[in-house]
Amino acid sequence: MSRSAALSSKPPSDLALTASHMRWISLKGRSVTTAARLALSALLLFATATLGLAQQAPKAKAPAPQVTPAPSPSPSAAPPASATPGWAARCSSANREAPLECAIEQNAILTKTGQLFVMVNIRVPGDTRAPVAFVQLPLGLNLPAGAKFQVDDGKSIDLPIQTCENSGCYASASVTPELLGALKSGKQLKVSFQNLAKETITVPMPLNDFAAAYDKIR
Repeated sequence: MSRSAALSSKPPSDLALTASHMRWISLKGRSVTTAARLALSALLLFATATLGLAQQAPKAKAPAPQVTPAPSPSPSAAPPASATPGWAARCSSANREAPLECAIEQNAILTKTGQLFVMVNIRVPGDTRAPVAFVQLPLGLNLPAGAKFQVDDGKSIDLPIQTCENSGCYASASVTPELLGALKSGKQLKVSFQNLAKETITVPMPLNDFAAAYDKIR
C-alpha cells in the first residue's frame, strides 16, 4: 500500500482534533503571556507606590512640654509681706525625762501667695535658760552679708547665716540681755538681709505683744 493511501485512510476526525488542539495551544500561549504582562504591571505599580511612601519624610513628633518646678520664694525684689497677728508661744520636750523647751514665734507671710517668707523664733532651752534667736530666710540671698536684727532705730545686730536647704536659709544668734530688753520695750523688730543683687530687704515685725508672750516661756 502506498504512503498516500495510508494517509488518506486516517479518520478525518483525528485530523480535525489535531488542528483544534493546535489552535487551543496557541490561544493558551497568548493567554499566559497576557496574564504575565498584567501581573508584571500590577507589581510595578505596587513597587512604585511603596517607594513613594518610603521617600516621604516622617512627620516630626511634637516636643514634649517642659515642666519647670515652682521655685521657692526668692527675694529678687522686696515682695509685700505681712506679719501674722501676735507672737505665738509653744512648749515641747523630746521625751518625758527631757526638760521642757519653749519658744515664741512670729512669721511674715507673702501677701499674694500665702507662702512663708521670714520666721523669727526665740527659744529658751530647758538646761541653760539662755534665749536663742533662730531666723528662717528665703533662698537667693547674698550669704556673706548675713542677716541683721534691729529694734526700732536702735543698733543693728548681726545674724550669721549658717546653712540653706530647700525650704530656705537659716541664721541664729544668742539673745543678750540688752537685745531682750529692747524686744520687750520696743515697737518693731526689723529683719534685714540682701538678695543676690546686694539689695537690702527689710521685713518689719510688731513687738506690741512680745513681752507678754515671752513671760509665758521664761
